[in-house]
Amino acid sequence: MKSILIVVDPGMAVLIIASIILLLAILTASLVLLRALKTALKLTTPDLQLEKKEVKKEKIQKTNQQTFWQKVLGLRPMEEEEELLIDHTYDGIQELDNPTPVWFNALFYSTIVFAIGYLLFYHVFGWGMNQEQEYLAEMQAAEKQRLEFLATSGTNIDENSVELDLSPEMIISGQEIYLQNCGMCHGNQGEGMIGPNLTDEYWLHGGDIKDIFRVVKYGVPDKGMVPWESSLTPIQIAQVSNFIASIGGTNPPNPKEPQGDKHEELAAENAVAAEIEL
Repeated sequence: MKSILIVVDPGMAVLIIASIILLLAILTASLVLLRALKTALKLTTPDLQLEKKEVKKEKIQKTNQQTFWQKVLGLRPMEEEEELLIDHTYDGIQELDNPTPVWFNALFYSTIVFAIGYLLFYHVFGWGMNQEQEYLAEMQAAEKQRLEFLATSGTNIDENSVELDLSPEMIISGQEIYLQNCGMCHGNQGEGMIGPNLTDEYWLHGGDIKDIFRVVKYGVPDKGMVPWESSLTPIQIAQVSNFIASIGGTNPPNPKEPQGDKHEELAAENAVAAEIEL
């Protein structure tokens, strides 16, 4: 490794040191002269110095007079309006160059922070549920509560207390039970296959809701209809019975020929329903 030897001229070193000393002397002399001028100015113009002090004192007092709320609301005294006037005018109207209030800036920037946090929380990291997820969760909770209510309130339903209920919830639940247990014999649309047609006005064992409930519950063993009281709860029997009552007069394709006696009350209800649809 090669070493580098730097040779300094003694004359140059002396010149640099002398220049530094001269600059320091000039700086010291300037400071002394400035202090002397200030002292002389105070002695020769005492009124001017006193006026400057008063002006400075007034500014300090005016600044201290502004309360916290004045700063927050961006309020300025009326006497300062001339300082806020903008040079240009339009149709003789002048405009004040008022600063934006602190509260407005705080609100504006807080909305930006909230928007960024909302985006990250719900859409980037997925820590929270979005609107669709909340809706599905609420629907699942409501469905659970509905089933629990039906399970507890439907235990006392029998062929004597059951009532016709064509509400959408009852019909949808009854349709699910029907398709799982009854469609193989009566057809998925109630048109009849092994079992009779459930959509016409003719019934073998009665066509009102109590008759339907009784047949579903106890079955018709001599006709091959099994009893469902051991497989379905009372509320489930009520649901499927109401679904069967709701499909009367629907006229599905390829219906089985009528069997049994005509149910006059059901025929009248179907005629009224048809008129309403028309």
